[in-house]
This record gives sequence, structure tokens and C-alpha cells, in this order.
Amino acid sequence: MGLSAADVDRALSEDRSLLIAWLNRGTLHLVRSEDYAWLHAVTTPPLLNESVRRLGVEGISAEVGERAMARIERALAEEGPLTRVRLRALLEEDGFPSSGQAFSHLCFRAGVLGILVRGPMIGNQHAYVLARDWIGESKPVDRDAALAELARRYLVGHAPATDRDLAKWAGLPLRDARAGLSAIGSELEEREGLVRLAKSPPAGKIPKPRLLGAYDPVLLGWASREEILGPHTQLVTTNGLFRPFALVDGHAVATWKLTKGKVTIERLGRIAKEASAALEAEAVDVERFLAGV
Repeated sequence: MGLSAADVDRALSEDRSLLIAWLNRGTLHLVRSEDYAWLHAVTTPPLLNESVRRLGVEGISAEVGERAMARIERALAEEGPLTRVRLRALLEEDGFPSSGQAFSHLCFRAGVLGILVRGPMIGNQHAYVLARDWIGESKPVDRDAALAELARRYLVGHAPATDRDLAKWAGLPLRDARAGLSAIGSELEEREGLVRLAKSPPAGKIPKPRLLGAYDPVLLGWASREEILGPHTQLVTTNGLFRPFALVDGHAVATWKLTKGKVTIERLGRIAKEASAALEAEAVDVERFLAGV
């Protein structure tokens, strides 16, 4: 037996060791609860103006937006955890806009401000909670130290890379990416304009064939995706949306989808027999994971 979706739900709902929050690039990330405070402090400042702009597009003024933030905070303090359905209903009862993307952008704003995170599961829905109630009050964060740690952890998973790759992945200004790398300069080695941690283990073998989810970090970790996608860019991403895809020898070879608990693989071209068999085995394991077996 391997890890199952139920194990992840338990970590979100009971252990509180994981949570989901809007962080890098303004997208939802699953992170360790103990890392939330510093990741939020270092990656969300560039999102503050963006969240106001998004609300403006939905016709929500700054004043209405701030009142909505206070209502969300009060609702979570008094009744949380709350599912999206329940939180939306409470806002509607008080006359706040919720049609179109308004509700989503109000939640995004609350996340960027550090008011809420997605914590426990209620049935098959993620529930919102007050960040301070769920994981405790955050201690002050040393931004310089946080940038250094962000750069260090990025390179563990994405080296060799450049400062522009880090900036793209984190959604930070280039100056911040450079500051983070500069802070750990004594830990780095450079070759052909790319840096890596000097004490990191040598690169291993190319991973075996895998089915990767939508928005997998392998497509979001560098400034360019060309090496992985090759001629299949539009088949994997459409209008900024990322589809689940299959990776073989470091290249995208198929997309896949889940329908009624069954995985269907759609090839982008020829796949070697051995790799195809490995992907089918992956499909079986994905089905097992979601079934909680």
C-alpha cells in the first residue's frame, strides 16, 4: 500500500501539517504549515496590487473590498471552518457581490492579506479557516533570510538555473531573486551562467515515465518550458491553463484525464513500448491513490 488521497486529507484536516494557500505567482500551493509564514511574507507583496485590480474588474471598490475582508474574517472566527458554499452564502446575505469571479477574487484578496488559508476537508470540499487560528500567530519574518531560504530550496529542486528562472518560479521581481541568490553566494557554484548548490548531490538518472498533474512544478520552475514541451506547447497549455501530462525521458509525450475514477492517456506521438507500459502502470496507481486503497 502506498500513499493515498486520504493520507493527504488527514494531513490537511487532522495533523494540520499541510495547508493550501495563494503564494508564488498568485496560484494555490500545497505547503507544509511550518513554512507558510515565511513563504507568505516573501511571495505575496507583489500580489497586493494585483488583488485590488482583480476586484476592480469585478466592480468591487477598495472600500467594499475592505468591508468584505472584515466580514470574511468575522465569519471564519465565529463559524469556521467554512466551505466555499457556506462562506459565499454569508457574504451574499450581507449584500457583497459574489457573481462571476467576484467571490473567488475576494477569497484571493483575503489569502494575500494572510486572513485565510484552505485547511481541513469537509466531505469532499476544502474549507477555509483563519490562518492565525489554524496554525497560530506568525512570528515576524526576516525578509532577507526568507529570500535566501527561498533561493536555497528552489535550487534543491530546480538547479541548475538562473536568477531569471527563480524570479519566474517565485513570481518575484528580478532584484529579489538576485538578492536571495547573492545571500547564499558562498554555497553556490556556477557553470555556463547557471548556478547550483555546491553541496547538492549529483544529478541522478532521468526519472522513469510519470503522469504529472496540471500545473506541475516541472513546467513552472524555469523561465522557458521549451526543453520539456518541444513542439507540443499548445497541446499542454491553452490560454494559460495547464493540462495533466505524461513525462518520458524529460519530455512531454501525452496528456491525460480522469473520468469517473479512470485515467485516460492521450498520446501526442509515438511512445516506446516500455515507456507506454510504465505510464499504464502509473495510471493504475493514480486510480488507487484517489480511491484511497
